[in-house]
Amino acid sequence: MTTKKTALVISAHAADFVWRCGGAIALHAEMGYDVTVVCLSFGERGESAKLWKDPGMTLEQVKSARRAESEGAARALGVHDLIEFDLGDYPLHLSQDDKFRLVDVIRKVQPSFMLSHSQYDPYNTDHMYATQVALECRMIAQAWGHNPGEKVLGAPQLYLFEPHQTEQMSWKPDTFLDITPVWDKKRAAIECMEGQEHLWEYYTRVAENRANHFMRNSGGQSGGRKAHYAEGFQSVFPRTVDEL
Repeated sequence: MTTKKTALVISAHAADFVWRCGGAIALHAEMGYDVTVVCLSFGERGESAKLWKDPGMTLEQVKSARRAESEGAARALGVHDLIEFDLGDYPLHLSQDDKFRLVDVIRKVQPSFMLSHSQYDPYNTDHMYATQVALECRMIAQAWGHNPGEKVLGAPQLYLFEPHQTEQMSWKPDTFLDITPVWDKKRAAIECMEGQEHLWEYYTRVAENRANHFMRNSGGQSGGRKAHYAEGFQSVFPRTVDEL
């Protein structure tokens, strides 16, 4: 019996998984992976400026709009399960019970690999906090003494997806993924994020630039093939890879 391949994305806000690893999600979904996305918040306070400019806007209305956007994007990418923790943002904070809830998700999914933010982000501390939590919960999920009797986690790679200003965030990609075959899906997901329309073209350019980097490094690794769109990732742990 073949074990289903799985992957897990831990996203601080509702749109982060779209801009930063939407291509990886769609590509691996097409490969047969069940990709679970955890959105820790909707980004309702700090990442929804366009919505807040409407007179009379309320927090619940913003959250509802962001929920609809993220769910539409998840469908476009082929996400298997979108889990919305709704913990609030700016600042994002997880209690111990929230962390144990995330550990439960990790153990249930048993991901082949995980994706989250850069480990340093002075512009948005929610992002680096989410990765700190991802590492902590990954560790707890590996502990035989946490809820004994449950299946413990192995040692999935944690890939750090691209932050907004890489030079300021000590992010150095060591993995480039060709997402050309699924670019239409990622672009459709991007266009679901109507509250951040100003980022649509920016992240299209990022994907084009990373495709150039993919091609510069693909000789002997990917047959020197051309790519039009790609995503970059930084791995936290040593890699032994066939796929991400």
